[in-house]
This record gives sequence, C-alpha cells and structure tokens, in this order.
Amino acid sequence: MAKKRINMWSGPRNISTAIMYSFAQRSDTCVVDEPFYAHYLLQSGAKHPGRATVLESQPKDPAAVMQNLLASGSQSDILFVKNMAHHMVNMNDSLEVLFNEFDPVFLIRNPKEMLLSLDKTLAEPNLRDTGYQQLLTLFEIAENNDLPLTVLDSRELLKDPEFVLSALCEKINISFDEAMLSWPPGPIPEDGVWAEHWYHSVHQSTGFKPYTAKEETLPNRLEPLFEHCKTIYDRLFAHAIKR
Repeated sequence: MAKKRINMWSGPRNISTAIMYSFAQRSDTCVVDEPFYAHYLLQSGAKHPGRATVLESQPKDPAAVMQNLLASGSQSDILFVKNMAHHMVNMNDSLEVLFNEFDPVFLIRNPKEMLLSLDKTLAEPNLRDTGYQQLLTLFEIAENNDLPLTVLDSRELLKDPEFVLSALCEKINISFDEAMLSWPPGPIPEDGVWAEHWYHSVHQSTGFKPYTAKEETLPNRLEPLFEHCKTIYDRLFAHAIKR
C-alpha cells in the first residue's frame, strides 16, 4: 500500500495532465488518470469525444473504482490520482473515502483561458462541463472539515514550476524531485483511452511550457458562464501557492 495518497481535483483544460506526467517521472510514485470518468459519463449522459470507448474502459460503479484505487500503488511510496471535479456525481460514500484517505489538492485556471480552450473541444460548454461549481463544493467540504487547503493555479505553476512544485511537495509532506520538471515527449502508459481526444498538447511537450496569456476575445455567448466561474476562481485563488 502506498504510504502517501494524493488526490488532485481539477476542471478540464487545466494542465492537470501535465501535472500527472510530472508526478509520473518520480521513481517513488504511481499515477492514476481520471478513474471516475466512465461513471461520470454514465450518470450525466454527457456526449464527450470517445464516449463509448471510455465507458468500456473502466468500472462504472464508484465503489468498485474506489476499491481499485485503494489497492493501487502497492509497490510505490506515493499514489497520485488525477480527478476531474465534475466526475464526482452521486458518490457520497466514495467521496468520504477520498477525503479520509487522500491528501486533497485543488487545481484552478483563469476561467477565460479555460473556456477559450474548452470551447474548441466541446460544443456549447456549460457550467457542469467546466467543473467549477463542483470544485467549489469539494473545496468547501475540505474547508468545513479543517483539511489542508492546497490550491494550485495553472498560471502560477507555469510561471515558476520549480517553486510551485517544491511548495506543493512541502505542503503534502513529500520531498521535491527535480525529475518532476521534465518528461519525454509522447504518451505514458497510465494515459486514459481518451488521451487521443484531449492530450495532444502534453504529448508534444517535454515539460511545463512557459506561461503565455491568451490574446483571443471570449465569445459573447460565454460571458455569463465566465462571470460565474470567475467568482469561484477568485475564491479559490486566494489560497493558491504563489510568490
């Protein structure tokens, strides 16, 4: 059994896969990619790319997923699980285990940049697709139970990966490993079957790309969604690791 379990919740289009790749470079760490995705697709009916393949690739019962997770990483000191916040639907018992057995980490991104990216993959993204409301709910569970409020902001991490990752490792009581700063190009074995639809950028990368602001204008149809997400983002950003 892994001595340390880390569960990172994120929304989509949020460098969460790059962070998973970063942890995968550690010789002491086992990583798991979005284990509740099939459960979410079944519960929500969301029409995501590769939906049928995802549904076939994983257990759809959250209790079974949770059992697999707790058994994962038996040969490693650290287990790192990348989860999407909006996948956490109708699974109160499993959520309780996640909070009890894993160190929670919350990953956020400026919603303008997130929506500009998400809009290229999903037709007419809605609040559920962004994961922001679910991320806030999960954050408040941690807050109300006096759990550590460990928040990563994508921009802050890209501006100074070594500083932010070092601070993250300190907060969750593991040593920082410089191997986390780079990786070989291409996929990793732990990628979910959905990688072909979502992971093009990280497969072409060899590390965290320097931050560059998006210059595109947000479509007017997404403005109300942006305003809602921005309020949540600001609340969580107040707790983010930053210089």
